[in-house]
Amino acid sequence: MEKIVVLTGAGMSAESGIKTFRDHNGLWENYDVTEVASPEGWKKNPGLVLHFYNQRRKQLNEVKPNAGHIALVDLEKKYQVTIITQNVDDLHERAGSSNVIHLHGELRKVRSVTQPHLIYDWVDDLILGDTCPVSQSQLRPHIVWFGEPVPLIEAAAKEVNQADHIVIIGTSMSVYPAAGLVSFAQEAVRITYIDPRPSLNYELEQLSNLKVVSETASVGVPEWVNNML
Repeated sequence: MEKIVVLTGAGMSAESGIKTFRDHNGLWENYDVTEVASPEGWKKNPGLVLHFYNQRRKQLNEVKPNAGHIALVDLEKKYQVTIITQNVDDLHERAGSSNVIHLHGELRKVRSVTQPHLIYDWVDDLILGDTCPVSQSQLRPHIVWFGEPVPLIEAAAKEVNQADHIVIIGTSMSVYPAAGLVSFAQEAVRITYIDPRPSLNYELEQLSNLKVVSETASVGVPEWVNNML
């Protein structure tokens, strides 16, 4: 069975109503990213950080997977599929995808600040005083903040290296280390890039077997999946 690795970014979920941080009225417009998405911001004002992610978690309850998410599930009928996403939402899982790697963490999970391997599902607001039942330390969002290492990047690179086909959806491919994942692909691998405003970084520019589809996820992904099936 051929292996397909799918790399998804903010554009994958934008049509579901998840705000991105690059667009007008985007996620970060009313926040300084260093205040709400960095270890320094957490140390300075953890209450503000918790409030920011509580808002995002509430927004997640109001949205649903779009046609792009759903189409990727159909791909599993014929192929071995691994989704590597930079998104912290759970729309891939809610659509039905069975193998998802979240590079930047998951909005509906929290973890101990002193023992990061202690991770818990979480759907309600997280407040100061909510503590890990094992370490007794404060719980924080299970999110990889700016300046923090990406624990699953090696596992993701291994998946890319084993892929027969790679499809990139809804990402500018400008945030590293995720943007460098395509450099781990085998030389002969087929790569499809679906994005209404595709951005070719250095790694992508070096590829001779790259096909660019200038469509949104909800349009381009179902069409591509139908062709693959």
